[in-house]
Parts: sequence; structure tokens; C-alpha cells
Amino acid sequence: MFQRALRLSLSLHRSAVSSSLRSQTYRRFLSQEFRTKIQAAVTEYPVVLFMKGNPDQPMCGFSRGVVKILSAFDIPPEKFKTYNVLEDLELRTGIKDFSEWPTIPQLYVNGEFVGGSDIALSMFQSGELETLLEQHGVIPKASEPPSQSSS
Repeated sequence: MFQRALRLSLSLHRSAVSSSLRSQTYRRFLSQEFRTKIQAAVTEYPVVLFMKGNPDQPMCGFSRGVVKILSAFDIPPEKFKTYNVLEDLELRTGIKDFSEWPTIPQLYVNGEFVGGSDIALSMFQSGELETLLEQHGVIPKASEPPSQSSS
């Protein structure tokens, strides 16, 4: 029993060290030039989604889920940008290194990393995502009527 607990403890320690080293390695290989390009991309629009595919044709269920969540808010196109990571291998690995988040999709609001599909879903269900989008002026506050364009 003691040996089993010791093996489990060593296994967990190796896993933690391996993850730590992997994170440091990723940081080291992401060039400053590419890091700058990604930083510019996440701040170019108020809402940025790095996904597999595009909003009209998502290439994975997680990306599809985040697109559906965001579509519930009717975000104006001038405030929303997506990047298809399947079209650019450097972007696909680089965005993971940039955010230090291992999965795609990745959602950014006002240049800040929000999370992946699970976090976006949780925030949507709790109302936090709507509040975040309202706070950053992406969508009107629920108490405000939508702005009407005059003809």
C-alpha cells in the first residue's frame, strides 16, 4: 500500500514537473515577433475568437459551441473577429503558447484571455459573459434599448 502511494506521488510530481518544463519550453520558442503579432490580433477587435474553422463552418464541436454562445449576443461584426487556426500551423501552436492554455477555441475580450469552451459556457450560463461584454461596450446593457440608426 505504501509503495502504491509512493508511486502515485512520484507520478504526480513527474507530471507537474513535466507540465512546468513544457510551459517554459513553449514560452522560449514563441518568438517576440510572433508574440507581438498575436498581441495585435487579440486587441484589434473587442471580441476575438481563435477557433477551428470559421463561424459559418466550425470544424470542431467546441468551436461550434463558443460560436453559438457568442451568436446569442448579436455582437456587431465590427466588434468581433475570428481566426481559423487550421489555416496556420504557427498560429495554432503559437496561440496556445501565448495564452498558456492548451486547447482551442480561445476567447479574448478587450485583449484579455477569457478561456476556452468550458469557461465560455459556464460564464454564459451564469450571466458573467453578458456582463463582461456589457462592461466593455461590446453589447448594450440589458436595461438600455438597442441603438436605432436614423433614416
